[in-house]
Amino acid sequence: MPKTKTEKKSETKKITVKKTDGLTVPVYDIDGKEKKTLVLPKEVFSIVVKPQLLAQAVRVYQFNQRQGTASTKTRGEVVGSTRKIYRQKGTGKARHGDIKAPIFVGGGIVGGPKPKDYSLDINKKQKRKAFFGALTLKFKEKSIFGIADSALKIEPKTKIVANFLKTLKLAGKKITFVLPKMEKNNFVLATRNLSGVDLIDCQSLNTYQILNSTKLIFFESSIDVFKNHFLKKHEN
Repeated sequence: MPKTKTEKKSETKKITVKKTDGLTVPVYDIDGKEKKTLVLPKEVFSIVVKPQLLAQAVRVYQFNQRQGTASTKTRGEVVGSTRKIYRQKGTGKARHGDIKAPIFVGGGIVGGPKPKDYSLDINKKQKRKAFFGALTLKFKEKSIFGIADSALKIEPKTKIVANFLKTLKLAGKKITFVLPKMEKNNFVLATRNLSGVDLIDCQSLNTYQILNSTKLIFFESSIDVFKNHFLKKHEN
């Protein structure tokens, strides 16, 4: 049977549909103007988000920040005289031994803190899924975009970066710039005095930092470093 015109049109439409390999976000220059788009890997920015896993990853991260070095001395550890402070009978006072007893100022502490390990553990697969899940969540919230690499060579003036954030209506919010490499450059010098703005290299990015930020701003070259560090290792 010969094909009708409508069937031929539907076939041509199917042929012209193009599937993108990744997800795109806008890239801005330091003046706040959109220049192009940045392709993000869908293996990272388009996965199933599990809130319980995100909560677990954040809890583990926060617990692992605790040093657990608080320590008090018992009466046996306090340095001081062991002489009986006054005679046992005849003073009208309660009987006491040495002045290092807990009821005296400067004496030992009863039940005080001692060095303790607060660290928790999470396996690599869970940590990785939580990390990618946090990035996916931020992408769905439209809280991720790019900045041109030319911004790394701006004049080291805080006003330039402040105007960039003001142009994008991000002033006063928690912003994280994801650098390809943490090194001293003009952008770092221009940004370090801005309150609420953090700088981190893409290899050090973690689930807590992502969820604690209002916006994530990736430099163009950061995505390539990100892919090499987090994806190429796990291809096989």
